[in-house]
Amino acid sequence: MRHLQTLRLIEAVARAGSIRKAAEDMAITSSALNRRITGFEDEFGYPIFERLPRGVRLNPAGELLIQHIRGQVSDLERVRGQVADLSGERRGHVSIACSQALQPYFLPEQISAYRSGHPGVSFSVHVRDRASAEEDLSAFRSDLALVVEPVYLAEFEVLFALQQPIHAVMAVDHPLAAQTELRLRDCLAGPHVAPTSPYGVRHLLELATRGRSMRLSPSIEADSFEFMRHYVLHEGAIGFQIPVGLKDGPEVVSRPVSVRDVPPAHLLLGQMRGRTLPVAPARFAHQLQAALAAMAEAAGRPGEPSPS
Repeated sequence: MRHLQTLRLIEAVARAGSIRKAAEDMAITSSALNRRITGFEDEFGYPIFERLPRGVRLNPAGELLIQHIRGQVSDLERVRGQVADLSGERRGHVSIACSQALQPYFLPEQISAYRSGHPGVSFSVHVRDRASAEEDLSAFRSDLALVVEPVYLAEFEVLFALQQPIHAVMAVDHPLAAQTELRLRDCLAGPHVAPTSPYGVRHLLELATRGRSMRLSPSIEADSFEFMRHYVLHEGAIGFQIPVGLKDGPEVVSRPVSVRDVPPAHLLLGQMRGRTLPVAPARFAHQLQAALAAMAEAAGRPGEPSPS
């Protein structure tokens, strides 16, 4: 499979933006890697890289080629998974791009449950905001995405959609903790912390306050929900999160914000449109769909499986 190694080398150069750096990553000399690239370009009939003063970058022909390469590697992994199933082996790899909210509880539980039956399957979990998760899918860096409020959806095939109401997160002794449901104006009246603009929860808060008398004016902005969950223990601050990423504890509690003020977030499980997933990611996607459907039923909230 020498041609596959050449394709992997081309992808490594495209990712690194430098033949020297890619050679280090792939444990090959720069001169040997350069010969492999120029040899491929001669055979291919077109140059695929622009040589720059400090590195290289894909030209339009190279951009087309790299998408083909990633599709070929993905198809090969799918066939390998099917062959492994024929021989009784349960191997493979699953790569997931996810919102931060899925990290603390939901994904660890789901991955552990899957690996208990398929210990030969490995996982990669990449925290991504709502735009970069879609980019990961289209570049074949991730098989699946589980993300809040995706931006474009052009290449995002929705497998399941789950509504998640926005929750206010606060210390147990906060004055608003005694209420069962909160109004957004009360949450914003005191110190509050909010995620930065790339995140879906921030997007919904901005929509909710646009053109209204209340203002989203966070004392602290952060791209770490873990930081925000800890910061609410200080200065009586309030944070915002979706319930899939929350568990009340001895110090911190959460309360739903009225949907009259903030619409529910949409948590979407998806893959790249038109892609046939390898066996392990496809099976894990089915498990996630079942888990999300059970959450929707337990909470009495709408869940929307893919029409397919």
